[in-house]
Amino acid sequence: MELGTAAAARDAEWIGAPPHEEWVSGTRPLRPSLDPFYVPPAGFEHAQPGTVLRSRDVQLAFLGLIPQRIVATQLLYRTCDRDGAPEAAVTTVLVPAQRSSRKPMPVLSYQCAIDAVTDRCFPSYALRRGAHALGSLAQLEFLLMAAALAEGWAVSVPDHEGVRGMWGAPNEPGYHILDGVRAAQSAPTLELSPDAPVGLWGYSGGGLATAWAAEVCADYAPELDIVGAVLGSPVGDLGSTFRRLNGTIYSGLPATVVAALTHIYPDLHRLIDQHATPEGKAMLQRVEKLTTMHAVLSLVRMDMDKLVDCPLEQILDTPEVQHVFADIKLGGTAPTPPVLVVQAVHDRIVSVDDIDELTDTYSTGGSHVTYHRDLFSEHLLLHPMSAPMTLRWLIDRFEGRPLSENVVRTKWPTLLNPMTYQGMWRLGTVAARVVAGRVLNRRPL
Repeated sequence: MELGTAAAARDAEWIGAPPHEEWVSGTRPLRPSLDPFYVPPAGFEHAQPGTVLRSRDVQLAFLGLIPQRIVATQLLYRTCDRDGAPEAAVTTVLVPAQRSSRKPMPVLSYQCAIDAVTDRCFPSYALRRGAHALGSLAQLEFLLMAAALAEGWAVSVPDHEGVRGMWGAPNEPGYHILDGVRAAQSAPTLELSPDAPVGLWGYSGGGLATAWAAEVCADYAPELDIVGAVLGSPVGDLGSTFRRLNGTIYSGLPATVVAALTHIYPDLHRLIDQHATPEGKAMLQRVEKLTTMHAVLSLVRMDMDKLVDCPLEQILDTPEVQHVFADIKLGGTAPTPPVLVVQAVHDRIVSVDDIDELTDTYSTGGSHVTYHRDLFSEHLLLHPMSAPMTLRWLIDRFEGRPLSENVVRTKWPTLLNPMTYQGMWRLGTVAARVVAGRVLNRRPL
C-alpha cells in the first residue's frame, strides 16, 4: 500500500532489512524501545489494519541462551489501539518445514502471558537469541509454540500489549492479535493462505488477550476463518483479581496492572497521583521496569493499602476506578468461534468463580463453550498439563470435526486422564529437541 510521503519511501528501505546481524556480531538484540524496527514509517496510519509495514528474519533461542535451528520472521504491521486509533505492533511468525499440498496450512495465534509493562517481556524480544529477559514467561512458553510447530501449523506470536506495554487494556489485545494474523497471511515470504483456518490459544494473561480476540473477531475481522479459541485461565475480571491478590505472595501482578492502567486511563492516573504516597509512586515507577517473575518475587505480600493516604477500599469504590474495572472486564460480547475454557478449581491467582461467571455469560450469549474445570491442578501446573487436551481440541477444529454438545464445568482432572500422559510424552520429546537446539522450521540455518 502506498504510504504517501517521501519519508515513507525512505522508511521503506527498512523492509527486508539485513537478517541475522546479531548472529554475526555476537551482540544482544536491541530492546523494542531502542530498536528502529518498531518505529512505523511515516504515513502508516493510512494503511489498512493488518498491512505489513516492515519485516525481518531473526534467530530464536530457548531462554535466550540455547539457539534454535529456526528462522523466525518478524512483521511490523498496522493495527489499532483500544479507541480505534492507528498503531503499530509486531508479531513473530514461525512456519514448519513440512507443508501439505492438499489444503491451507492452519495458523495458530499463540498469546504469551506477557503480564508486564517492560518491553523485555515482549515475545518479539524475549524469544530472540541473546535477549536479556530473565523472568519473562514467554521464554518458557516457547516450548508450547514448538509443540504447535511440530503439529505442522504456522504460529503467530504477537506482542499483544502493543509497543507501549498496555497490560490490561480492553479490546486492544484482540485487535493486535487479529491484525497479526492478517499480516502473517499477507506476507509473501511466508506463503500462508488467506483462507487458512485460524486458531487462538493463550493462558493467564495470554488467555485474557485471547478472550478479547474471540470477543471482537466477528466485527473486527469477519474475513478470518477462526475455527476455535482456547482461553486458559483468562482473568475474566481484573478488578476482582486485584482485590484477590493484593497483599498476597502474588501482589506484584496487580501492582503491575495498576502501573499499566494509569497510562491507559487519565482519570485513574490523576486519582493515583492524588492519593499515592511517595513510596507508592516510586513502587509503580519501579514495577514498570520489572519482568513478570521479577515483579512477583520483589513485591511479595505488598499491600497497596499502605501506599495510599486513605483507605484503599475508598479509592476502589470511586467512580473513576469502578469505570476502569467495568471497562476491562470480559464478557461484553459472546464469542462467535467455539471456545475451550480451561480453569483450575483451586487456582490461587484467578478465581474459579470469575471464570464460572464468564462461561455462563458466554453460553447464555450463544457461544459454544467447552469448559474444563479442573479439580486437582492449580494455576501454574494446569497450563502444561492441559496442553495435550488443548492440542487435541485444536486439531479437531482445524480438521473440521463436529463439535460436541456444550460441556460445562467438567471436573475430571487432567492429572488422572491417561490421554494427558500420552500427550505429555510427545511434548517431552519436543521439549528435549528444544533443549538440544534441534527444533527446525522451514529454513534451517
